[in-house]
This record gives sequence, structure tokens and C-alpha cells, in this order.
Amino acid sequence: MMASALFKIYVHVVFHVKAIGTNMHKGDLPEIFSYIAGIVRRMGGETIAVGGIEDHVHILAAMPKNYTVPDFVKEIKIGSSHWLRTNKPGYSNFAWQTGYGAFSVSASVLPKIQNYVMHQEEHHNRHSYVDEYRKWLEAYKIEYDERYAFSD
Repeated sequence: MMASALFKIYVHVVFHVKAIGTNMHKGDLPEIFSYIAGIVRRMGGETIAVGGIEDHVHILAAMPKNYTVPDFVKEIKIGSSHWLRTNKPGYSNFAWQTGYGAFSVSASVLPKIQNYVMHQEEHHNRHSYVDEYRKWLEAYKIEYDERYAFSD
């Protein structure tokens, strides 16, 4: 008989800044990523890595026990966009896009994905966000409609 529910589910989440909004400023990224990591911890999750560039963010985390993936992402988006709009000059119209990608991650490849998340600037010198996102969707065999997958 099991006394409690024990699990660790790793997830790689990706979402983009709303097209009509304000991109993040490069100099603000470390603080924004740190704030997002704090949201994950406050929810009871474990932040492995947060990275990205001015127009999108990647989060690699162990899911908190009492959240579904949609609720997890929603809390991160609401908390971080509210914090940016109210605490950082120049972000009064900041917003995240409605959609997101969430991909399961095996513990055996965590270091590889962590490295990928932490080196987004280098990665995007060679690949666009759309190419990157398309690659993840195809690798996970996720069906998508081009008309909606890359818009707000």
C-alpha cells in the first residue's frame, strides 16, 4: 500500500511575447528569468532552467504536484506579465501570447535540455523561433495548423 503520491514530471514549456506587445529588453532577461523561476518555486515546482531571448521564454521544470500543465503555464504567464507591467518601466503594454508549447522531458536528457534552454541566444543566431518551435512540434508528433500555431 502506498501512503502518498510520489512523482516527478519534467516539462519543457515555451511561449512567445504577444505580437502587438512589447518585447523583453535584453538587459532585463536575467531578472525576468529569475522572477519566473521564483513563480515556479512558489507553486511547489522545481526550476531546472529558464532562458530565452527578447521575444520568447523557455522553462524547464519539475511540475508542482497540484497543478495541471495549463494551470501551471497560466500562473507563470499571469504572474510574470503582471510583475513586468507594474514594476519595470517600458512594459506597460507587455503581454504573453495565448498559446504555448509544453513537452515532456525524460530525466535522462535533462542536462541536454537544460543546456539548450540556457544557451538560447547562441541557438537563435542560427535558427528562428518559428523554425525552433516547428522542430519541437514535429519531434513530438504534435499536429498543428500553421495559421494558428505561430500567431496570437
